[in-house]
Amino acid sequence: MNPNDPKQGGGGGGFFSSLASTFSSFTKSVNSSQDYEGLEVVNPEGGTEDAEEEAKRGRWKQEDQDSFWKMMQKYIGSDITSMVTLPVMIFEPMTMLQKMAEIMEYSHLLDLADKCEDPYMRLVYSSSWAIALYYALQRTWKPFNPILGETYEMVNHGGVTFLAEQVSHHPPIGAAHAENEHFTYDLTSKVRTKFLGNSVEIYPLGRTRVTLKRDGVILDLVPPPTKVSNLIFGRTWIDSPGEMIMTNLTTKDKVVLYFQPCGWFGAGRYEIDGYVYNAAEEPKILITGKWNESLHYQNCDTEGEPLPGTELKEVWRVADPPKNDKFQYTHFAHKINSFETAPKGLLASDSRLRPDRYALEKGDLSKAGLEKSRLEEQQRAEKRKREANGDQFTPKWFNITSEIHPTPWGDLEVCEYNGKYNEHRAAIDSSNSSTEIDVSSMEFNPWQYDTETSN
Repeated sequence: MNPNDPKQGGGGGGFFSSLASTFSSFTKSVNSSQDYEGLEVVNPEGGTEDAEEEAKRGRWKQEDQDSFWKMMQKYIGSDITSMVTLPVMIFEPMTMLQKMAEIMEYSHLLDLADKCEDPYMRLVYSSSWAIALYYALQRTWKPFNPILGETYEMVNHGGVTFLAEQVSHHPPIGAAHAENEHFTYDLTSKVRTKFLGNSVEIYPLGRTRVTLKRDGVILDLVPPPTKVSNLIFGRTWIDSPGEMIMTNLTTKDKVVLYFQPCGWFGAGRYEIDGYVYNAAEEPKILITGKWNESLHYQNCDTEGEPLPGTELKEVWRVADPPKNDKFQYTHFAHKINSFETAPKGLLASDSRLRPDRYALEKGDLSKAGLEKSRLEEQQRAEKRKREANGDQFTPKWFNITSEIHPTPWGDLEVCEYNGKYNEHRAAIDSSNSSTEIDVSSMEFNPWQYDTETSN
């Protein structure tokens, strides 16, 4: 088996090792009096001769570039997942828990997978659902790190009820559960990063499981790593070169999709190619397209060639986004941030209620920075009190299990949905109370202790 052949479902050693040479072939170091030597500025739309010109572009002012670089250069080679306090100017008005909910935008594809009797088409629909998220993931703004105990709830979208909770602060771990009449979705989210100076590599240590309710089919998803280029110098952009694997744990069928690395003058960027394989690792359906546009599929023979008399059919197309949106939001991202998708009896720990997030949404960077610092200090104060009391933080809606899940980039402590939220929602939804709570005036409260005594 040749691991570099996309018609084969094996490992990707040769494929991944080629990524480094691809990136280095169109990068150039920035040399200046500011001691930036060795930093790579990558222009996805150009070659190697315009790197210094590209370095002058981007959202940073020169003085901000200088101060941020002085702060960050000591972290080169480190995992900066939770060890660096970043300026609010690079944030978007959304938390990581909300960003986790964006995978539900095209949840109708999972509905189709559940209704589908063809086991291979199930994987076409399900993998397209996972790929569709990447259009939203190309945003170059950073979401807020959730406070320990913070939650996010979403309803009013495709019959889906979505819940996420921050279950650990060090290391940062979030858990999510979603379901409707066709599927359940469970995620334990954890990442490892490597800071490279003007870029950062992000390795997903999470576990994603989808259960299709009709037949009880369980799907496991392993996404590719992501690289964020031009963090400080140049226009920030995101790429996810590598392979995505979705495995039907019930039948052992799987789909392997390759995200092509960005090459010279943007060649290959956004492109995806791969196959659905049966349990014997024979290709059954080819999938091709671009994660920022659309995906198509076609039945193929055991050599991976299209079957005579068949044609490429579209399975997914990205929804038109808002024009000139400040934070590159989709319409669905705006819905996630609004109270339109909030349930009755919204938890006070919900991300929408964070004062720093709200201030940034209103364009008040100064207040956003102050509120962010206040929340982080309150979190530290609560940790000190918890340790003094001999208490241990316990998530409310998820249990941290003893199960260890291996990933290509490290082991993960698996979180399990405990079902209590279903009981909570049922009690609220069946309530006869006609009193409407003004959610816009609710105070954000994820704290384990009374807020007046946690400082």
